[in-house]
Amino acid sequence: MNRFLSPLPINEQTGIALIRILVGIFMIYHGWETFDAAKIREYTTWDIFKSSSTPFFLVYMGKVSELVVGILLVLGLFTRLACIILILTMSYIAFIVGGGKIWYDDQYPFLFAVLAFVFIFTGPGRWSLDGILFNKKTEATRL
Repeated sequence: MNRFLSPLPINEQTGIALIRILVGIFMIYHGWETFDAAKIREYTTWDIFKSSSTPFFLVYMGKVSELVVGILLVLGLFTRLACIILILTMSYIAFIVGGGKIWYDDQYPFLFAVLAFVFIFTGPGRWSLDGILFNKKTEATRL
């Protein structure tokens, strides 16, 4: 009980990796719509995209970025680069598509952007391909 109430981290690297993987799964779920042509067409009819000369491109690239970023986060590969892409995509959704609402209906794009900032500062956590492939000798990858 004392450890639980302590201000010191408990399994910090495990927690970071778990949250990173869960965020990645959510992004894959959202990005999977890349393969649903009807859904993509539906998004292009939204008012925000009607004035664009390339509504299909904007929607498709947003969905592809969600899918690719999700896969990279689950694997812990190029984590910080993936997070920059996630921040840009989710900020566009929150502030351009969503009109500045940081949450609306059942969507929380701003929360995903905030979580991406967490991973930029903390790194991918212990279980990641970044640590294996790039042989980072940091506290995060030591067992």
